Amino acid sequence: MRRTTTLALTLVITATLSGCARKEPPAQPLPNGLLLSLAVLENGPSGPVPQPARLGILTHDGSGWSYRAISDPDSNVFHKAMVFQPTGGAAGILTAGGTRALVKLWAADGTARTLWEKDFGGKFSRMRDLEAADLDGDGRTDIAVATHDQGVVAVLSDNGAGGFDAVELDAEPNTFVHEVEVGDLDGDGVTEVYATPSLPNKLDGTPQPGFVTRYVPGAGAGRDLVADLGDRHAKEILIADVDGDGGDELYVSVEAVAGGRVEILRFDAGTAPTQGRLIASLDDSLCRFLTAGDVDGDGVREMVAAASTSGLWLLRPGDDPQAEWAIESIDRNSGGFEHAAILTDLDGDSVDELYVANDDDGEINRYRWVDGAPQRELLYTHPEGLSGFTWNIMPCPTALMPAP
Repeated sequence: MRRTTTLALTLVITATLSGCARKEPPAQPLPNGLLLSLAVLENGPSGPVPQPARLGILTHDGSGWSYRAISDPDSNVFHKAMVFQPTGGAAGILTAGGTRALVKLWAADGTARTLWEKDFGGKFSRMRDLEAADLDGDGRTDIAVATHDQGVVAVLSDNGAGGFDAVELDAEPNTFVHEVEVGDLDGDGVTEVYATPSLPNKLDGTPQPGFVTRYVPGAGAGRDLVADLGDRHAKEILIADVDGDGGDELYVSVEAVAGGRVEILRFDAGTAPTQGRLIASLDDSLCRFLTAGDVDGDGVREMVAAASTSGLWLLRPGDDPQAEWAIESIDRNSGGFEHAAILTDLDGDSVDELYVANDDDGEINRYRWVDGAPQRELLYTHPEGLSGFTWNIMPCPTALMPAP
């Protein structure tokens, strides 16, 4: 570990935040827990060896947090796991696996069915990200998929017969698509798909050009350029109504080149591809998680940026829509290559908590705001550290979590 941090194992809070009293954590089991999408490595004679894809499951039984995991030998990484309910079907856990590239739906008994599998033909073959929405306007829930390394952006369209038909919206050789988001920036009631194609990964700080593209399956519209990031690229985008005006905004976390800073840009409907508005910059090279929620119960949403080495940052929009947002540090002693984070309300008190995979120290932490300040609580420590990566962290009802 690169640092030693003294942490309380439990935290009982009674506080009044912006006129909203936070309840004490419940004595009964929490109805919701966390899904951790993992890649695990073990040392071999020639270096790290990828192990079967692993899904970490973190739950609270009323007295404390407990961890278990399931593995999938068909893949060596889970890039994302999320709750998904097919229209007219039973809810389960949707996973995006890599090498082999598989989208699976897991039932609570631990069985899974494959919704889509494909070898994309490049050096890597990975399902990299997933989002769910009615994308073609037929009233059924579809799945948007981003992939490596042939630039495929696809929709798994619910065919109404219990299965899904893969429709590839785009493909480009030697291209990584790390992120897919869905939303309605122009407010016309038709859901749009946004993606982040870029050249293959470079970790030496040299230029890696990239873009943000848009597709509108429900209108039959193919690739449209939304953001031209020049010699930089984005591996994280967020679509959310953070400013509370009733409409979605697109936020793009633009990674730095050598000597630069991460910039978080805002795009609204009609913003020119090179005219994204700067809302914040971070003294870091990577920021691969943005998440929005209400941390203090005042009814106004905030954004958290989880940067690689500089820690966690809270961003608040101000009254001037043209000004940069207020920014304050949540925790400088939290980090990781991905630094997966999510704002969500697991304890049901109508105030969001921040859950973070601090891979640098092999921890999962929760932050709750007390008297306007974040308080950190350790939920779980990987016993021998984490040899690998936490690619994503998502909430899930405990009733849907696959059995060990």
